Amino acid sequence: MVEKQIESEEEINAILNLLNQQKAHDFREQYLDLHVYEQAQIFAEMDYIQRSRLYRYLTPEEVGEIFNVSEEEPVVLANYFEEMTPRYAAQVINSMYTDNAVDILAYAKKKNLVKYMKLLPEESATEIREMLHYEDKTAGAIMSTEYVDIVGNQTVRSAMHVIKSEALEAETIYYVYVIDDEEKLIGVLTLRDLLTNDDDTMISDIMNTPVMSVEVSEDQEEVAQTIRDYNFLAIPVTDYDDKLIGIINVDDIIDVIDEESSEDYSGLAGVDTEQVTINPFENAKKRLPSLTVMLLLGLLTVLLVSHFEHLINQATILAVFISTITGASGNAGTQSLAVAIKRIANNDDEESRLKIMANEVLTG
Repeated sequence: MVEKQIESEEEINAILNLLNQQKAHDFREQYLDLHVYEQAQIFAEMDYIQRSRLYRYLTPEEVGEIFNVSEEEPVVLANYFEEMTPRYAAQVINSMYTDNAVDILAYAKKKNLVKYMKLLPEESATEIREMLHYEDKTAGAIMSTEYVDIVGNQTVRSAMHVIKSEALEAETIYYVYVIDDEEKLIGVLTLRDLLTNDDDTMISDIMNTPVMSVEVSEDQEEVAQTIRDYNFLAIPVTDYDDKLIGIINVDDIIDVIDEESSEDYSGLAGVDTEQVTINPFENAKKRLPSLTVMLLLGLLTVLLVSHFEHLINQATILAVFISTITGASGNAGTQSLAVAIKRIANNDDEESRLKIMANEVLTG
């Protein structure tokens, strides 16, 4: 099916009007004809009444696809679950990729989370509970448990049968991971490797070893750096016994890079990028330390200028240049900040970061 593309605001309004008029069949037909990303964009514009109708018109699986690609904050999506019946919400969760569902459920109220867990299939509930216990911003917290694994004593024909049977559930099938009897990671294959070898070839003869992997407790920024350095589309995650427990896809890493870049910049600016969800008084309290430092530095500038007040009184033309000099200083500071952020993002060790900062202080 060729997916339709939204080209104007009028088309979005036309689809929303079908929802407002409660024309379920026409709405489903036009809404589901769109790419799922555009479905998510329209969903983000809906109000409570429109969303309530959508839950009646779409299946949990269809809503799950929308939530998988939604760019809204997880805390907002968690609030959407509260608008659904617990059973419907559990079905939506069960249809989503586990890592995406866990990101949202981390913000769910405890009483609601308990309800969802009771209504989920036991296997899904167990996976979600385990992933919720992983420390935030680690490989375990962002990994997906939907992947394809095979064993070394299989043939290519047998492996292809496994891939076909599990492809719809897996988040990616480009990489196929090889495990031993103890579920330890021992090799990896690409789909190309399987397609270009004879059906009777043993997996153990063509698998690639050793396998680059990350531990479940590894920091997400280090994982992102590894994937970027080696140009991987995905990387396997192992536990402390080298057992394969998940994979991290490049799309998850893109989100991590965006998040880390935002945090690096906001850290240098002395603000929190997630302050939009906090009340104004909390925002002010968080920003007060950095503003106080800037105020003290400003007072130092005032003291410095006052020290040369007698010169300014003798040659008032000098006062004209004060704003020019402070403006130039601000421009130099902005340039140094931009360069520092870029260099810090590409250097992980603390000593390099300190050298970069010292260099920019001397330059600016």
